[in-house]
Amino acid sequence: MTDASPTNRPPESLSGLIERVTYFNEDTGYAVLKVKVRGHREPVTIVGSLPSVSPGEWVTAQGHWVQDRQFGAQFKAAQLASTPPTTIEGIEKYLGSGMVKGIGPVYAKKLVAKFGDQIFNTIEHTSARLEEIDGIGPKRRRRIKDAWAEQKIVREIMLFLHTNGVSTSRAVRIYKTYGDDAIDKVRQNPYLLARDITGIGFKTADQIAQKLGIPHDSLLRANAGLQHVLLEATNNGHCALPLDLLKDEAGKLLLVQEPIVTQALERAISHRDVVWDSPAGVPMIFLPQLLQAEGEIATRLRALAAAPPNYPAIDLDKALAWCEQKTGKDLAPSQRAALKTALTSRVLVITGGPGVGKTTLVNALLLILRAKQIKVRLCAPTGRAAKRLSETTGCDAQTIHRLLGVQAGAAGFAHHPGNPLDCDLLVADECSMVDVPLMNHLLRALPDRTALLLVGDVDQLPSVGPGLVLSHIIASGVVPVVRLTEVFRQAAGSRIITNAHRINRGLMPELAPRGTDTDFYFIERDEPEQIALTLIEMVQQRVPKRFGLDPIRDVQILCPMNRGSLGIRELNARLQLALNPAIPDDPLVEKFGWQFRLRDKVMQMRNNYDKEVFNGDIGQITRVDPVEQEVLIRFDQREVAYEYGELDEISLAYAITIHKSQGSEFPVVVIPLATQQYLLLQRNLLYTGVTRGKQLVLLIGQRKALGIAIRNHKVEDRYSGLLARLQMEVESAREEAHNAKFKAQGELPIPGA
Repeated sequence: MTDASPTNRPPESLSGLIERVTYFNEDTGYAVLKVKVRGHREPVTIVGSLPSVSPGEWVTAQGHWVQDRQFGAQFKAAQLASTPPTTIEGIEKYLGSGMVKGIGPVYAKKLVAKFGDQIFNTIEHTSARLEEIDGIGPKRRRRIKDAWAEQKIVREIMLFLHTNGVSTSRAVRIYKTYGDDAIDKVRQNPYLLARDITGIGFKTADQIAQKLGIPHDSLLRANAGLQHVLLEATNNGHCALPLDLLKDEAGKLLLVQEPIVTQALERAISHRDVVWDSPAGVPMIFLPQLLQAEGEIATRLRALAAAPPNYPAIDLDKALAWCEQKTGKDLAPSQRAALKTALTSRVLVITGGPGVGKTTLVNALLLILRAKQIKVRLCAPTGRAAKRLSETTGCDAQTIHRLLGVQAGAAGFAHHPGNPLDCDLLVADECSMVDVPLMNHLLRALPDRTALLLVGDVDQLPSVGPGLVLSHIIASGVVPVVRLTEVFRQAAGSRIITNAHRINRGLMPELAPRGTDTDFYFIERDEPEQIALTLIEMVQQRVPKRFGLDPIRDVQILCPMNRGSLGIRELNARLQLALNPAIPDDPLVEKFGWQFRLRDKVMQMRNNYDKEVFNGDIGQITRVDPVEQEVLIRFDQREVAYEYGELDEISLAYAITIHKSQGSEFPVVVIPLATQQYLLLQRNLLYTGVTRGKQLVLLIGQRKALGIAIRNHKVEDRYSGLLARLQMEVESAREEAHNAKFKAQGELPIPGA
């Protein structure tokens, strides 16, 4: 039994009742099981791989005994299979394990006592009888029946994925997306998984496709590869890819001959899966919805810029004097000029860094227009940004999604051209983080009479989503732009603000003399491990003690990157251990590479229109319920429930990327800087991170890395046609010439040519 090299011996067989699942990894299927085996006084440890497993099931294993140095004798299974329980003891363990949502140990005992080994049949075929159990009414009974049906299908999906050598962790997500006939859909076209299921990429879908016999050079595979390359590009901020680059990247991914890629692209264009267009004369391939969005944004903004505002007559000089008297604040000449522009324009962009008076200017405009009975609506991309806008203006502000009336399911909006917003002026703040699709939805909901004010800092990072909307609107020259640059006296007292402007001008930050109270510190450390240890000490002890702040709620670590010892994954694991260690009796859940605990700080990683929670929203876990298999997360004042299988939308958020921090402010911001982050050490990244801090900013790391970031002013370029569309009038002759040229060269069929 202690032979650690058993490969020369014939395999042994073991079978028994699973007492406890010590460990199960849904990604790999690897399991460590405690199994009650006949002839063994104590439960046997069996390790091996299988699609899914629950206590109470009957497991059969073939393999060998080994002696593990740390855990002692184990049965290492080369083949492992589990079947539903048949004994009363097994059934009770199975039901009480949380396998079926709504049934915990208490109800499991009651159900087995009442129905014995017929309980599964009762749930499936005569579920009304469950109401004979005290505490089970119609609502709980339906939930148990539905959960039983769902888990059966999910386990079938798990078995299908496992058989095809793929992680089973996304089985619930696949079921939620495709429903009861999920396996049939995936068999017909496994590449749907890469398109529809977050966390499953092209290579995983391709692996299933190969096992199902789909040819390597099939057009189905080539089309999926093209779609994948385009989707990856949009995830990286592009609205399109140049024709040659798309074909080249698809060829590298697919490892097929160029004619197959071209044929697949021609078919995709003919089916309108993708669209050919040439803004600024460069042939590019777009996803149809992004091409349409760019065109509609350009058309709407040009129309707004050409029209006067619909405000009542305003004596500008009197209005300015009245405003200054009312607020007790004298406006600077630049602000007075900007206010006049705002009152005489149908659309206007106000941009500038922190402390330059953007808020003062917006408040003055709102004061004058509201006195004229102008109906104003305010919005911002994130909940935190909307809350801050509301606090600084004294007016109600909403997220853009809630303003537009986000609708569950299809990700549509209640407000659109057929049902526009009711306002005379719409103010949108933090517009640097608004992407092409969201800006299009906002403009589509704007009534013809309504003026638009776009406010944002164009020097910050661009949106996470596709496009460079604010930058391209400003660069186009089509829309009036006010750029505020003067840092006002009150703001100049903050080193956060003055150093943000120094960084933006390419200068090193100025530090206060040692021992002086300030709101901006640079703590020099040379080694990455020293940086991490100092960061944890600051967050866990020194900042809370010195400033009386909550280390979880009030302090935010912002990282340039995801990976590495100073990336968010590693820091989140260390910060969770330091700030929220596991408590023995507290429930927790391990899913998708994270362990989620009560009190954990977490972030939503993509838009969920059903839950009305959006990419970048930060919350805190308030409950982990093993019986219901759900986690409750509080976002601001609202609690949202997540099933365990939906936790791929959530990640720990003690540390987040600077990109994800856009639109938010935090009392304390801590940024680690090291040369290991070389590729992401950029001026606008550091500038954006610093401007997120409200009371205190700590930079911890290498002076060399800080210098690299400040000197690197490389502005991110993205493939988009918006700038060209904003600048051009309709030049049909030029377009026809381009179309004729590329058609004559036999490049591709061009829709409409």
